[in-house]
Amino acid sequence: MEMTLVYAMMICVLMVVLTVLVHYEGLRLISDQLLPRLHMHPRQRMVFTILGVFAAHTVEVWMFTACYSLLDGISGFGGFMGHREGGWVDYLYFSVVTYTSLGLGDVYPVGSFRLLTGVEALTGLLMIGWSASFTYILMVRFWEQHTEHDLRHKRGR
Repeated sequence: MEMTLVYAMMICVLMVVLTVLVHYEGLRLISDQLLPRLHMHPRQRMVFTILGVFAAHTVEVWMFTACYSLLDGISGFGGFMGHREGGWVDYLYFSVVTYTSLGLGDVYPVGSFRLLTGVEALTGLLMIGWSASFTYILMVRFWEQHTEHDLRHKRGR
């Protein structure tokens, strides 16, 4: 097995672990630290939740962006082909397209980058699914609070 591929596998494992940790800590921060301190309407809490989840995904995309940027300069590791503008914009664009599994194809990986981009797509899919579950759980809780708030408000009239 080519050593570059072995290094790519190790980097993939590292990126998955880092992404899961960032996502876990981000969701935990939202649910355990920030939301209990916010005294606002359930609707506003839900908007805050979505923005927090979006921020976690943004950090994760930027982590893959940095990884692509660092690895692109290593000889023999691979890189990107296709329509490129040059610089960080290409890495960021490609990472967003890959993480979300959009996969437009105007920029595509070559060499060991193919493995890393496949793992990013799978990781992004898992994190998006996790976020959907998290959001659903909070939405059920907020919906109950919203209903209780409306009942108290109607009784108070």
